[in-house]
Amino acid sequence: MKRPVVLYIATTLDGYIARQNGEIDWLYEVEGEGDNGYSEFIQTIDTVLMGNKTYEHTFELADEFPYSDKKCYVFSRSEKEPSPYVTFVTEDVPGFVEKLKEQEGSKIWIVGGAEILDVLLKRKLVDEFIIAITPTILGKGRPLFKEDNPELKLSLTETKRFGQIVQHYYVVKK
Repeated sequence: MKRPVVLYIATTLDGYIARQNGEIDWLYEVEGEGDNGYSEFIQTIDTVLMGNKTYEHTFELADEFPYSDKKCYVFSRSEKEPSPYVTFVTEDVPGFVEKLKEQEGSKIWIVGGAEILDVLLKRKLVDEFIIAITPTILGKGRPLFKEDNPELKLSLTETKRFGQIVQHYYVVKK
């Protein structure tokens, strides 16, 4: 059985994951509950995928790299200096992810990078969606989903509430 690729992300009610300038300050203003299910989720994965911008932004948000106990791949268009935390990948994102799905392990998390998500969606490589919807309307910003994605049929498997945040758990129907 192939390892599932999971999108676990927060969005505004109107579908934005960040302001146009990339800021996510609105997310910290929402009344959640505890860690909003993060610690439970993080135990289900052993591999993390992210783009280079998300990787660099991680160090702006945390004092230390938060995924050091996971296998972490960072997709970059150019060669990077080696890092003790991650493996930089310059090869084709979908091809790399298809190989990862065949390897032993548990779930694979798309941490961030709207471009990575878009490429994986267009190739139908995302298997699960855990989307936390916040009671915020930005009006404009960076959308969760870009245009021209293939049609995917999903099954809602669970909904959880964490204060003012509602998480929806979807699995792609095969």
